[in-house]
Amino acid sequence: MFKHSGFYQGFLILLTGFMLVASPAMAGDRMAKNGDTVSIHYTGKLKDNSVFDSSKDRDPLVFELGTPNIIAGFNKAVVGMKAGESKTISIPPEEGYGTYDKKLVFEVPLKNLPAGVKSGAMLRNPQGHVVAVKEINGDKAVLDANHQLAGKTLFFDIKLVHIK
Repeated sequence: MFKHSGFYQGFLILLTGFMLVASPAMAGDRMAKNGDTVSIHYTGKLKDNSVFDSSKDRDPLVFELGTPNIIAGFNKAVVGMKAGESKTISIPPEEGYGTYDKKLVFEVPLKNLPAGVKSGAMLRNPQGHVVAVKEINGDKAVLDANHQLAGKTLFFDIKLVHIK
């Protein structure tokens, strides 16, 4: 049989250590951290269980963890997940699209808006800000510059597909 001299024993320990680091099983145990690029499948719902967005039947959402392009609560929930892991999370307004701000609801003369605009329409100004036409009152329109999901608790079913 094989005799374990000091040299061979040290070589086997080194080889075993190398194999553990390179093991595909270990790669799957890696947890997502800020700065990683991740791929996520998700379904976003409101309290009444209505779906407001989903990656179902689309490619997964790919983003860098920790960037401000993604709402804070979503970033926070993905940190620490492993590839293949799924979870359901709830995100309060403060970590989502913010609280609803009544100061962002205002009236403008209807003549300042595109002709034929109706209640419920979404308008974009030259700077790219979106406002909703809440109602039309005679020659005035009530606009709401809050994000459509402001003030709402968001519920997400998420699955981390890949960490890069």
